[in-house]
Amino acid sequence: MPDIIPYDRRAAVRYAHRWAFGRNPQFYDFENIGGDCTNFASQCLYAGTGIMNFTPTYGWYYIDPENRAPAWTGVEYFYDFLTREERTAGPVGVLANMSMLLPGDFVQLRLTKEIFSHTPIIVEIDGPPTLDNILIAAHSIDSDYRPLSTYDFQEIRFLHIIGAYKPENRPILQ
Repeated sequence: MPDIIPYDRRAAVRYAHRWAFGRNPQFYDFENIGGDCTNFASQCLYAGTGIMNFTPTYGWYYIDPENRAPAWTGVEYFYDFLTREERTAGPVGVLANMSMLLPGDFVQLRLTKEIFSHTPIIVEIDGPPTLDNILIAAHSIDSDYRPLSTYDFQEIRFLHIIGAYKPENRPILQ
């Protein structure tokens, strides 16, 4: 069973503040081809864990715009990867209620369609969590310290990050 390492929430939030209104040149900006919110969320999460999962199709990684996992940029895939039951390398989270939330956790919103389509990161919670005092950062309408209550959404879910599983060190068979 892989070891779990702590999630550096402060590093994830610092990254969110640094790049909320800009784009890190190490990552492609998907704004004009579907949105950049989950790409930005993944960058923040990676800043707090430092571990990717390079499993084709079902992993969570970014090498370049053409070589990335669906979970790096897709809202539903991001959710599926974080809440997976398998203890494979990379960040792991759980579906959470509002009382479990901390800065560095994620929100997913179903805005108008039948699927969730937006993934902001929580950067601050000012008091007991409510939609008014949970503040987020996001791309695709760039935001920082934006109250969650300012979104018009049909449904909301929260992802609490537990940590990250270390990659397994497997012996090389000869």
